[in-house]
Amino acid sequence: MKIISYNVNGIRAALKKGFAEWLKTENPDIIGLQEVKSMENQIDISIFKDLGYQVYWYPAVKKGYSGVAILSKEKPDNVNYGIGISAYDDEGRTIRADYENFSFLCAYFPSGTTGSIRQEFKYAFLDDIYGYTQDLIKQRPNLILSGDYNICHKPIDIHNPVANKNTSGFLPEERAWMDKFTSTGFEDSFRLLNTKPDQYSWWSYRANARANNKGWRIDYHMTTPTMSTKIKKVNILQGVQHSDHCPIVVEV
Repeated sequence: MKIISYNVNGIRAALKKGFAEWLKTENPDIIGLQEVKSMENQIDISIFKDLGYQVYWYPAVKKGYSGVAILSKEKPDNVNYGIGISAYDDEGRTIRADYENFSFLCAYFPSGTTGSIRQEFKYAFLDDIYGYTQDLIKQRPNLILSGDYNICHKPIDIHNPVANKNTSGFLPEERAWMDKFTSTGFEDSFRLLNTKPDQYSWWSYRANARANNKGWRIDYHMTTPTMSTKIKKVNILQGVQHSDHCPIVVEV
């Protein structure tokens, strides 16, 4: 089974750049999308259904902002929208699909780059998603939590760790949260199989960052230990360009 996570930074813009054609060729069993920035009725959902996908859409209340979705070849047993906290659910931050043998949680973590108010919102989200997932793995131990975490965990995950040490997304408090998260029930699936540097999933639009591969790895498939044992392959599709992010792949 091939599972992809992809922050598309606007599904309508991505579709204009060939996203549907790429999806047909790549043909994942499940793809979790972040920052869809659209209501379901603002795009032609039949594009995905014609490719064999069940479509589950969870937009933000605010139009043109945030939002997540899951496209799945197999119909889930259950789909859960949000985590029951309106501050995050109104922004369309999480959607979960439960299957017979595992669960797939697609999440778009807040960014703190616009200032202190959103940074504090991000910290609150980190605390609450931690509690939510700790409870969830007791009920659904075979869990994959995929998405844009908006955090680089370690120096190897960012092109210039020294210059960015005080930048949101690589702050000590955020990295400490990742330490806690990855020591209490989740593993960074990519690093289980790939320990090479320069493996990034997001690049700034400024200063020709992508062409020079001056990026950040902020997108993850985090897996519980029982799912980690099933991982066969991981990849970051750096050549795919519908967004400032690129897709990340895990095969189980």
